[in-house]
Amino acid sequence: MIDIDVLDRNIERMAASLRNRGLKLRPHAKTHKTHEIASKQLAAGAVGLTVATIGEAEVFVEGGASDIFIAYPLWVDTHHADRLRQLATVATIAVGIDSVEGATAMGRSLGADAGSISVLIEVDSGHHRSGVLPGEVSLVARAAAVSGLNIAGVFTFPGHSYTPGMPLAAANNENEALSLAAAELASAGFDVKEISGGSTPTALLEGETVATELRPGVYIFGDAQQLELERCAWDEIALTVATTVVSRHEARSGNVRRIVVDAGSKILGSDRPGWATGYGRLADYPDARITALSEHHATIEWPENTDLPMLGQRLRVIPNHVCLAMNLVDEVTVVQDGSLVDRWSVAARGRNS
Repeated sequence: MIDIDVLDRNIERMAASLRNRGLKLRPHAKTHKTHEIASKQLAAGAVGLTVATIGEAEVFVEGGASDIFIAYPLWVDTHHADRLRQLATVATIAVGIDSVEGATAMGRSLGADAGSISVLIEVDSGHHRSGVLPGEVSLVARAAAVSGLNIAGVFTFPGHSYTPGMPLAAANNENEALSLAAAELASAGFDVKEISGGSTPTALLEGETVATELRPGVYIFGDAQQLELERCAWDEIALTVATTVVSRHEARSGNVRRIVVDAGSKILGSDRPGWATGYGRLADYPDARITALSEHHATIEWPENTDLPMLGQRLRVIPNHVCLAMNLVDEVTVVQDGSLVDRWSVAARGRNS
């Protein structure tokens, strides 16, 4: 269930923050995968959308989006090149690269159309997933230029911000890495048009940044991870999963006081970082903890000072990682003041490549 009033407030809060700081907002649409939310973000001032895959780009371009960044290093073969070529005829398309080989393969596959695609070189700012070191961006840029690609700038993802106590340090790491990478690219003779960064845990921090745009995603909904990182408040949670109590057990024979609800890993997702206190949280019972998930059920340890819910009682669960939860359903319900007001299709669900 998506609370539309909370969703709208979250969208406007982020848009206003970046607008006031002179930064462009390019939200990551892999979080929601819906045309309706993308339209709200663009109407609030986003310059375009970020996506994870060519398939997501195709869905949002079909829905009217005209400026898309695929923010991951792509390995582009002939099939991918055909899809990118088609997208570039109707929208502005940028993609990520992080290797000489990747740039060469992309240029070779796109052939005469290589110049229709912009590339941003990914920099590792401390997450240690993909990306080159700042001092290596010129090597990738030269390979891209030789291959006929249009070099637009550099980007990073400070994913290590998703750790308690790390958002500020990650933001500082991001700014340093982007500064060095942009300087390296400029010194190699390239025009640095875009410096792209950001994550939900860092996007609202108002420290110094060389970035021209930020790409948060989860901010529209919030989730249990953001709550426990203290990067959102309880009243900023826009998405919950409606579930029903199907089993209840008072403490006896050494067993803990617990209930079981009919929402498991196939609706909540199974992400649980090592620092998280459970597999999600309950919107109306902050002290309860989801201690185990099976495919269709969740076990919840219940606090001693609160009445154990009755069989059949409905509860609202906040997923740990909201992006996974959205990709597990075909449709979401939209509520306002406790009443259902709409249903939205998760249009880009399953478009994973």
